[in-house]
Amino acid sequence: MKIAIDAGPLKSGDSIRGIGVYARELLAATKLEGVDISKSDLSKYDVVHFTRFNPFQISIPLSKPKKTKFVLTIYDLIPLIYPKHYPPGVKGWVKWQINKYLIRKNVDVIITISETSKKDICRFIGISPKKVRVIYLAPRSIFKKMDLGSWGLEIVKRYDLPKHFALYVGDVNYNKNIPNLIRACKIAKIPLVIAGKQAVEIGRIDLDHPELKHLKGVDWSGVIRLGFIPDEDLVKIYNLASVYVQPSFYEGFGLPALEAMACRTPVACAKTQALAEILGNGLDYFDPKEPEDMAKNILLPNKKIKLPRVYSWAKTGKETVSIYNSLFGLED
Repeated sequence: MKIAIDAGPLKSGDSIRGIGVYARELLAATKLEGVDISKSDLSKYDVVHFTRFNPFQISIPLSKPKKTKFVLTIYDLIPLIYPKHYPPGVKGWVKWQINKYLIRKNVDVIITISETSKKDICRFIGISPKKVRVIYLAPRSIFKKMDLGSWGLEIVKRYDLPKHFALYVGDVNYNKNIPNLIRACKIAKIPLVIAGKQAVEIGRIDLDHPELKHLKGVDWSGVIRLGFIPDEDLVKIYNLASVYVQPSFYEGFGLPALEAMACRTPVACAKTQALAEILGNGLDYFDPKEPEDMAKNILLPNKKIKLPRVYSWAKTGKETVSIYNSLFGLED
């Protein structure tokens, strides 16, 4: 088969976000070449796999070659779950209606990253669960427990890190629950370190925007905002952290929590559907709406956790190729 996997996220701002990680690791695991789908003749391929989806932007072509199968990855539909915080506007709403029509008409299989997201996709798009397959993500191999060494002092000095700190990695969107995380760390009297581009830009962006209003009036004192951190340093910061905190109201997956676990970092995690699905029943979860409850978990995090399944990119790649094969009735 000739397969085209969209490598567009590797050449955009998504390259350092979860979408870029997905595209990069999927290509490596499947040993397939990435394609700039926007500039390609799709009729040359048996399978075209779209790796980007925004409900408020047209995410797949308006037409489909007769002999070509379309696979679409939808990570989550969080903007539809919190419409007040992610308002689409009139144009965005119209594009969402077009996306739903195109998905029902032209997409042969949807891949998503959790059973939680699968339920959302079926509900919002109005399609059969048979059309949606769950393939889990995985922490990258770089994330692991590190032996003690001079690297620790070097990283502490480079990023001016305190001796003990709580770590959060990711964006500061509404569903991430950053205001309550900051409150909880103040209650627990532990410095909070945030790794991610958005947090460090707060002073330069319009907090009247509906997607950022939840950050107005937040007291950032005591919060160390590092900005984007390359993986070779991020793994070391995970290893140095006293606790990793995943405070989200809602997630499609929650990859940083798995990365922290791969580094043997103690974890404090919110009780939300996808996080419980991915991390299992062995955790003492906290209520994300209660900073006091979160603070207790930060001070007494989960240290030894047995995950409900094995997560690996080799497995993710194998299961994805299996879907490509199944579209043509082929065995793995």
